[in-house]
Amino acid sequence: MKKIKSLAAFFALGSMLFLSSCDKTEEYDVIVPPTQAHFMNNSSLTYEVLVPNSSFWIPVGVTQAADVDRQITFTVTSPTGAVAGTEYTLPASTVTIPAGKVVDSIEIRGNLDEYLNDEKDTLIINIVEPNIPASDYNSKLTLVLRGPCFEGNVVLDDIDGDFNANEDLGGSTYGPYAVSVGPTTLLSPTTARISVNNIYDFGWGPIDFILDWTDPANRTAICVQQNGVPGSDAGGLNSAYSGAMIAVIQHPSPSVPPSFSACNQTYNFSMMLGVSNGAGGVLGYFTGLEYKVALTR
Repeated sequence: MKKIKSLAAFFALGSMLFLSSCDKTEEYDVIVPPTQAHFMNNSSLTYEVLVPNSSFWIPVGVTQAADVDRQITFTVTSPTGAVAGTEYTLPASTVTIPAGKVVDSIEIRGNLDEYLNDEKDTLIINIVEPNIPASDYNSKLTLVLRGPCFEGNVVLDDIDGDFNANEDLGGSTYGPYAVSVGPTTLLSPTTARISVNNIYDFGWGPIDFILDWTDPANRTAICVQQNGVPGSDAGGLNSAYSGAMIAVIQHPSPSVPPSFSACNQTYNFSMMLGVSNGAGGVLGYFTGLEYKVALTR
């Protein structure tokens, strides 16, 4: 029955195509879309103010070139209270796109003295008329101003979410692949517990780690012993243990220090893998095998 209906629909469509066939001699008008201004590929950026009198350049463009110079007008507001002339300097509220070009840049200068204590501000930059109209897809940009990053200032919301993972399992490398960090739980002012999902890129997880930044210069990310990782199968390491879950523990002598960076948004883990006994314990560990996993944004 479905086949008959499909054939009927096909013949009906064929009739419509025959009846509406076009005249190749007919002339058509070319409709040129209006020129619009937009930010280039980004809706948010971060400007680290590291030295005095530095400038940050934000690319901005138009949808098509012209044979005359044109201006893009923009406004800057700050939900955090940053003031032009204090936290930052805006040399101009317009940018000129030269004739024959489609891209130029907006200049912002941050005041280093305002950002020495890990202060942070947010600027909202909007393209506005009366010059080239704003595009309807990327006419607003969020710019975060901050000073030199301090590793001792860890904000859990800033170090969770989606990451790219690259791994080394006993010299066999793999990646990148997607993992997610979360939930994160603050244990003390300078320690936290995080859960990482999809390590091994086979649905493993979560695997937990303890972060410690008590000494900001010596931050650690230690694997929490887990005698059965959900979604894992030790048969991937040795077929004799097919069906048993993987066990994980911090590697006792890691070749790479297990660490993390809140400023660079990175993690380095080093684990030793074992086999669960199915009763809450561990049959044993592959002692000669180091499993290293590095996460980056």
